[in-house]
Amino acid sequence: MKSKAQVSEIKESLHPYLERVERLIVDYLQSDIELLNATNQWLRQRPGKMLRPILSLLAAGAAGGINEDSVRFAAASELLHNATLLHDDVVDGAKERRGAPTVSSLLNSEASVLIGDYWLVKCMQVILASSQKADRVIRIFAKTLADLAEGEILQLQKASDASTTEEDYLRIIYCKTASLFEASALAAAVSAGAPDRVENALSAYARNLGLAFQIKDDIFDYTAPEAEVGKPVGIDLLEQKITQPLLCALEVASPEEEAAIREKVKSVMDNPSLSAEIRAFVIEKDGVSAAARKLDSYIEKSISCLETLSDSPEKLYLAKLARYVGERSV
Repeated sequence: MKSKAQVSEIKESLHPYLERVERLIVDYLQSDIELLNATNQWLRQRPGKMLRPILSLLAAGAAGGINEDSVRFAAASELLHNATLLHDDVVDGAKERRGAPTVSSLLNSEASVLIGDYWLVKCMQVILASSQKADRVIRIFAKTLADLAEGEILQLQKASDASTTEEDYLRIIYCKTASLFEASALAAAVSAGAPDRVENALSAYARNLGLAFQIKDDIFDYTAPEAEVGKPVGIDLLEQKITQPLLCALEVASPEEEAAIREKVKSVMDNPSLSAEIRAFVIEKDGVSAAARKLDSYIEKSISCLETLSDSPEKLYLAKLARYVGERSV
C-alpha cells in the first residue's frame, strides 16, 4: 500500500501536466477513420501506469523546469511505449493486456501492427512540433527504436537454443525496457536546457530504473497471481525466455544441472509440462530471492545517480518513484 500511496502523491503533484499530456495524445490520435478512432479511444480508456511520462515530467522538473516541450516529449514517450505494446502483442501472440483483450485478438494481427505504426508516427509528429531541440530528441527516440528491435531479435535468437547468459539478459532488458526509460529522461533534460552533467545523471538514473522495472516484471512471472498483474503469468518460460530468476538459480547449479535445465527450456514449447519442473528448480535454488536482491541493487544505483542534482521536490519524487518500482505489487 505504501508504494501505491507514493505514486498517487507523485501523480497528484503532476496532475496539471499529466492532463496536458493526455490531451495532447488524444488530439494527435484523432482520425476521421471510424475503426482507427474507435480503437484508439478504447486503448486510451486503459492507459496503464503512465510511468514513462511521469518519469519524463519529473526529470524535466529536476533538470530546471517543466515547459511545453517537456509535455510534448512526455507524451511522445507514452505514444512510443504503447506502439511497442501493440507490436509486442503480435510477436507474443498475447490475448490480453491490462486485463482486457488485445487489439490483435479483437481485430487481427495486421490491425495491431498498423495501429502500432500509427502511434509511432504520432510520437514523431509530437516531437517535431516542439519549439526547440526536435532534431536531437528525434535522434534520441530513433536510437530507442533501434534498441527495441535489436532487443526483440536477440531475445528470439537466444530463446531458440536456450543459451541466454547474464550479459545477454542485461542487454535484452536494456534494449526492450530501459532504453525507453532512458530516452524519456534524457529528452526531458534536453527540454529543460540542462547541462551535460545533469543529462548524464538523469540518463543513468532512468537506465538503472528501467533495468529494475523489467527485473521486477520477470519476478512477477514466477510469483504473482494472474489476477493481480492483469496478464498471463508463466508465459516467459513457455516462450523459452531465460530471465533473472532462472539465471540466478543457474548461477548456483552444478554444470550438469544447468545443462539439464537448459535442455528443458529448449523443449518447453513442445512439452509445456516441463515449465513446472523449471519453476520448481528456480524455487529450490532460491532464484526469486536472488533476483530480488539484484533488483534492489539497481534501485539503489538509480537513487544514487540523483546525488549530483540540485535539491528540488522533483528530485525527491524521482527517489520515491524508484522505490515504487522496487516495491510495486503489479
